Amino acid sequence: MQLVVARIGRAHGIKGEVTVEVRTDEPELRLGPGAVLATEPAATGPLTIEAGRVHSGRLLLRFEGVRDRTAAEALRNTLLIAEVDPEELPEEEDEFYDHQLIDLDVVLADGTGIGRITEISHLPSQDLFIVERPDGSEVMIPFVEEIVTEIDLEEQRAVITPPPGLIDDSEAVIASARDEEEALAGDTEKASGDAGEASRGDA
Repeated sequence: MQLVVARIGRAHGIKGEVTVEVRTDEPELRLGPGAVLATEPAATGPLTIEAGRVHSGRLLLRFEGVRDRTAAEALRNTLLIAEVDPEELPEEEDEFYDHQLIDLDVVLADGTGIGRITEISHLPSQDLFIVERPDGSEVMIPFVEEIVTEIDLEEQRAVITPPPGLIDDSEAVIASARDEEEALAGDTEKASGDAGEASRGDA
C-alpha cells in the first residue's frame, strides 16, 4: 500500500536542501537517510533521501542528485510516497495509520451513529477526523483521548464522547453510516425508524 508521507516545500539554502511538510507520525522511519520514495507527479521520482536535519522546528531533506537551489526548487509541491505493508502497525499502541482510520464509523458511547471518517487532517497542534454525516454535512472531531475514547479496528468504529457543542445530537441517528446506506439501498422490510444500533467498532 502506498501512503503519502510528506510534501516538499520551498528550497532552503543553496546546496539542494528542501523543507518538507511531514504527513506521517513516523518521520524517522519513513524519511530517514537511504529511504527511496515514489513521487506525485511520478516523473519527478523516485527520490532517495541522502540526509535530513531539523532546522527551526522544520524538517529539511537533501536528496541524492539534487545539489543546488534550482534543482531543489523544481521539486516544490511534490508529494513523497512510501510503500507500506497494509498489515503493518505503528510501534506505539495508541497510534494508527491514516488508512486504518478512513471509513471507520463514528458513534457515541450509546451506539448513536454520527457518521463516517473520510479524511484525517494533520495540524501542528493535533490531528482531526473529518467526519461525513448521513445528510452529507461534515464535522471535525479532534483526535484526542478525552474525545475519542476507543478505536476498534475489528469492529470498524471509533467511539467518541464529544463535549457540548461539538456534535449536534439532535441530528444523530441510531445507525452507522453504512447501515443507513444499506437501508436506503432497498431493505424495505425494516421500518423506517428501525435501522438498528451501529455494531461496528474502530478500524
